[in-house]
Formats: sequence, C-alpha cells, structure tokens
Amino acid sequence: MSTTDKIKNKTQQVSGKAKEKAGQATGNVAREQEGKDDQVKSDLKSAGEKVKDAFKR
Repeated sequence: MSTTDKIKNKTQQVSGKAKEKAGQATGNVAREQEGKDDQVKSDLKSAGEKVKDAFKR
C-alpha cells in the first residue's frame, strides 16, 4: 500500500469518527451514520490494499 493511500484512508477514518461524534453530540442520526459509513469504507479500502500487497510478494 502506498503511503499516499495510507494517508487518505487514515484521513477518511478520522473524518468518519469526527462525523460520528458530532452526530451523537447533536442528536443528528444521519450525520452519525454517515460517519460510521466513512469508517467502514476506509476499512474496506485498507483491506483491499493489503490483499493487493500480499499478491505482489
């Protein structure tokens, strides 16, 4: 996984956590879910990159 991809995934993960916490604090269920979705997307991208890296070896 390239460093750029790692940074993008980590940024999306942190952004998702922030959205989730903001949604919880304001009672905005849609914002909270959007944050959770962003975290899942980041996790999936990271997993996909790890699989690609494993096959490159």
